[in-house]
Amino acid sequence: MSVTAQDARQFVTPQETPKVVTAPRAGKKYAVELIGTFFLVFTVGASVYSGSPLAPLAIGSSLMVMVYAGGHVSGGHYNPAVTMAALVRGRIGTRDAVGYWITQLAAGALAAGVVRGVVTPAAAVKTVAPAGHALMAAVVVEMLFTFALCYVVLNVATSKDHPNNSFYGLAIGFTVMTGAFAVGGISGGAFNPAVAFGGAVMRVFAWQTLWVYLLAELVAAAVAGFTFRALNPDDK
Repeated sequence: MSVTAQDARQFVTPQETPKVVTAPRAGKKYAVELIGTFFLVFTVGASVYSGSPLAPLAIGSSLMVMVYAGGHVSGGHYNPAVTMAALVRGRIGTRDAVGYWITQLAAGALAAGVVRGVVTPAAAVKTVAPAGHALMAAVVVEMLFTFALCYVVLNVATSKDHPNNSFYGLAIGFTVMTGAFAVGGISGGAFNPAVAFGGAVMRVFAWQTLWVYLLAELVAAAVAGFTFRALNPDDK
């Protein structure tokens, strides 16, 4: 029995049209960064103002859920230090990085204003203002855990060896929670310039030492970016 050309075409599986994946618009990415950073800083402020002993758990959990919520749109940075690490790693351009930084700091200030307006402190808010040896200790631990956070983010959320994994948000949130429990009593446990800036607006961090925190965190982030590149030279 012969098969005509028309019959043969019935046995050919039509090729599916490839889906075109388009990058989210800058406005969407900035909106997601604004929302995520706002809720992170708001959680920090509300937890501190209320004197909650579970503040580190609340803060880490807030970051985790926001990373899961917006990671597919903006990368879920919510932290100028993470954006710096992503810039050094080559996962974000300079223009977007600057946009992220402005958005994150604005979200931190906005969240701080809301906290001061709606949360009544359970006791007098103690401002973290280390000096001398205490300031050096604060700088060291801020650098260490900011590095750890950025290093974890780059490995679990940008590495080609972990595509589409389901644990990246958990790993990121737990890193912050671990740092807050471990060294929160030394430095305040910011690990994030937006948190430090918002904390200064809320009088949690002293303005006179704020620049030291920001510098330490951004330097640690850049080191994390270069470390990832050195350890993963083929992961572009």
